[in-house]
Amino acid sequence: MGLRNRFTTGENERAQQTVFGVRKETVEGIAWSLPYLAVFSVFLVWPALKGFYMSLHNWDPFVPSESEFIGLENYIELFNDPVFWDAMKGTIYFVALSVPLLVLLGLGLALGVNKNVKGKTVLRAIYFSPYILTVAVVTLIWSEVYSEGYGLINYYLGFVMSDPPGWLTSTNLAMPALAFMTVWWLVGFNFVIFLAARQGVPERLYEAARLDGASTWRAFKDVTLPQMRNSILFVVIIQFILQFQVFAQPFVLTSGGPRGSTDTLVYYLYRSAFSQHQYGYGAAIGYVLVMILVVIALINFKVIGTND
Repeated sequence: MGLRNRFTTGENERAQQTVFGVRKETVEGIAWSLPYLAVFSVFLVWPALKGFYMSLHNWDPFVPSESEFIGLENYIELFNDPVFWDAMKGTIYFVALSVPLLVLLGLGLALGVNKNVKGKTVLRAIYFSPYILTVAVVTLIWSEVYSEGYGLINYYLGFVMSDPPGWLTSTNLAMPALAFMTVWWLVGFNFVIFLAARQGVPERLYEAARLDGASTWRAFKDVTLPQMRNSILFVVIIQFILQFQVFAQPFVLTSGGPRGSTDTLVYYLYRSAFSQHQYGYGAAIGYVLVMILVVIALINFKVIGTND
């Protein structure tokens, strides 16, 4: 008891030590956080503030001091810009095509491989391997696959139809083609997250469900989904954020065409800022995109993250 009292007393004395009136533990915590805060401020906070400042100006990147302050004119022009709304529609269409497939297919693959199937180790490697490729490699591969004249898909379609479609030249097929390519490329990330979450579910919960006479669907609905809720929420939010920022796929494969059918918000931002040199207008597009992503994240938290 005496040793315990001395130990407790020593801890209390250290906890009460202060530096300029601030607890020592608080000072130490701040000191350890400073390197991260410095990096966070330099590479995130300052660019964010600078970008918003640019969005309020007719920005001149060569002579910033001569940039004209125009207030909210960039935002007003943006919301009256039909090209912006076309890019918005294209982005929403791409997200609607890709995100459900990325989530559902990743979940299905994870649940399937989690079972004692033959060769599941090889299957895990196959499912995840496309994710390690860079977007340049992925788009190069799929430009060959989608080729109208000699592509792999149209080669086999040629056996059953005389005139296979142009996947990247059709206004109706170009965006679904980009979405399918994206699902093939990124589903491995979701697969790994879901597989880890499923393996973390205690098997005793399934044993209890079977003892209660629960069917496979009932066990999935009442055990698997609730236990994997946090992982599902994480994947859904991440995929919404990533796919709303789609850029490289339309940039490399279609250049926003044909006839603007694959135009997206980030690609429009790129064209406005770096092709048309409207840097303030591009910054305004970026901030509108950020607000959209914040709203989407909040909706996902409300719909999926609730514990009710």
